[in-house]
Amino acid sequence: MGFGRPKAALVLSTEEQTVLSQWARRRKTAQALALRARIVLACAENDSNQRVAAQLGVTHQTVGKWRQRFVRDRLAGLLDEPRPGAPRSISDVAVERVLTLTLETSPPDATHWSTRSLAQRSGLTQSAVSRIWRAFGLQPHRSETFKLSTDPQFIEKVRDIVGLYLDPPDRALVLCIDEKTQIQALDRSQPLLPMRPGTPERRSHDYKRCGTTDLFAALDVKTGTVLGQLHRRHRSQEFRQFLSAIDQEVPQDLDIHLILDNASTHKTPLIHHWLARHPRYHLHFTPTSASWINLVERWFSLLTERQLRRGVHRSTVALEAAIRNYLIHYNQQPKPFRWRKTADEILEALGRYCTRISDSGH
Repeated sequence: MGFGRPKAALVLSTEEQTVLSQWARRRKTAQALALRARIVLACAENDSNQRVAAQLGVTHQTVGKWRQRFVRDRLAGLLDEPRPGAPRSISDVAVERVLTLTLETSPPDATHWSTRSLAQRSGLTQSAVSRIWRAFGLQPHRSETFKLSTDPQFIEKVRDIVGLYLDPPDRALVLCIDEKTQIQALDRSQPLLPMRPGTPERRSHDYKRCGTTDLFAALDVKTGTVLGQLHRRHRSQEFRQFLSAIDQEVPQDLDIHLILDNASTHKTPLIHHWLARHPRYHLHFTPTSASWINLVERWFSLLTERQLRRGVHRSTVALEAAIRNYLIHYNQQPKPFRWRKTADEILEALGRYCTRISDSGH
């Protein structure tokens, strides 16, 4: 003779089995819902609430609750029911007005709304405006930059350069070339205050300019090594010297594919004549306003972050010595940058972005 309350029969359909399994496995499912799904799946295989509770580490009352809820309401019974509370005090009309003001207007004394200024304008509380902005993903205080290339050969150039990254030719070297111009040697007006426990490094906000230099750099796409030259001027003469340095470093039996931008120093008669005497060089120009496709720009970011931004250089000579030292240490353990996006993926992403920001709606 059995004791206790009788258990409702629990039989799952194929569709319910599939949905419950997905809820129980998916990482993004709320943990409470995932546990309920596992309870129901275990109950479908085992009639004993005690055994299911022991298996899942919950109480048998919890198992019984969700077994009954599922038998009564099926999948909907596992979802959270609406909680009691005060009715919503902000109407849809008020929410729409906040959104319209945020997206289509600006305050008379600023370029964008703040929660305080919009609360005064709309008659709502500051916290209410903040909740509405969070709900609709609005952040008026943020502003980002963008630049879309208008190069008529944009698609062809993207396919050409990405093809070199993903499938480089045999018996050839692919080099990304660019110049980081007008690197300033900056000396602070007062000595640095070193970092201490609980106190970050401090520096004076003002500085002294001590000259500039230009860095010509060539990144080997395969190995990640960088060949660099420093010059005080940025002309085609200096670029030709840099090409000659590359020619001496690369074995003569290899073709050289150069990825570079459309700077005027790369297209002068002096450079054309030099390239005519060196037929193993093949130039691939990036689209205008698309420096992101040149991998050496990523290396320039590393140089700025690790050496230049917080560096103190009292002369151009000191600045150039620091850059040369960074080049030496970087090339001892170079790490190539891996290009992962295909040309089709890049073009599709740009197409989606253009559609999203277009006013035409098409």
